[in-house]
Amino acid sequence: MASDEFALTHQDFQAEDGTTPARRTDWLAELRGVVWLVLAVLGFHSLVAKPFYIPSESMMPNLLVGDRLVVTKYPYGYSFVTPTFHLLPFMPGRLFGHLPERGDVVIVTPPGSETDYIKRVIGLPGDRIAVRAGIVYLNGNAVPRRFLGERDIPADANTRCDDEHYPGRRVENAGGRASCRLPIYRETLPNGRSYDTIDKGWSPGDEFAELRVPQGRVFLMGDNRDNSADSRFSTAENGLGGPVPWENIGGRAEFITFSLDGSADLNPLTWPYSFRPGRAGMSLHPSRSQ
Repeated sequence: MASDEFALTHQDFQAEDGTTPARRTDWLAELRGVVWLVLAVLGFHSLVAKPFYIPSESMMPNLLVGDRLVVTKYPYGYSFVTPTFHLLPFMPGRLFGHLPERGDVVIVTPPGSETDYIKRVIGLPGDRIAVRAGIVYLNGNAVPRRFLGERDIPADANTRCDDEHYPGRRVENAGGRASCRLPIYRETLPNGRSYDTIDKGWSPGDEFAELRVPQGRVFLMGDNRDNSADSRFSTAENGLGGPVPWENIGGRAEFITFSLDGSADLNPLTWPYSFRPGRAGMSLHPSRSQ
């Protein structure tokens, strides 16, 4: 009896000529699988973490053009700029919202823009902030900084060290290797978090009249103080137009995954040589004094 049942079942899968037909592809099921995969990736990028590419020198010496980062979305909660694509209109408030901490490196989308900037949080709501002769003042007190000497940052296709922005700073060693020699200052915020900055001398951003950071806003600056369009500058100057709403903070920068010097081209043999050594895995959290 069992053999008869098997024979009947087997015949159900055979064509009339006795051959077994090829299984057809279910294209609708395949399409659903692709759609779910895309939605899962977008959901992860929007709610958990996403990669970020450094396009400018505003955060030197800590971040270089060509660095690839991981940016987490959840530390400050979620707002209208959280989704990967900035398609939502401004909406006040944050879901599970938390203010950033002074010293955090954050991704920010300036009001009226769809472009992401990366800057450091300097002032929080209620802080009085000013810049005098290049020194940051918080609540009437100068933020301590210590000169660390000059540091040579290798010049390459991504870090050009051009005369317009770094006059007289390009040097070459005995082997002909070019570097950008820049003065480094270690700045320490009132909460004990410290990080390196660049201050080459006088620039328009070295003087900023005191203001009080409004509620619901944060004051952001770049570490490359003479080459950063940040909260010190108007939107007409490509800056952030003052303290930015905390809703415009899109996430916190965590660590560098890898870094490219810009020398690679379409030839795959050039790709391994374009990786900058020693940058992968670098944390972007400022150190904290004991």
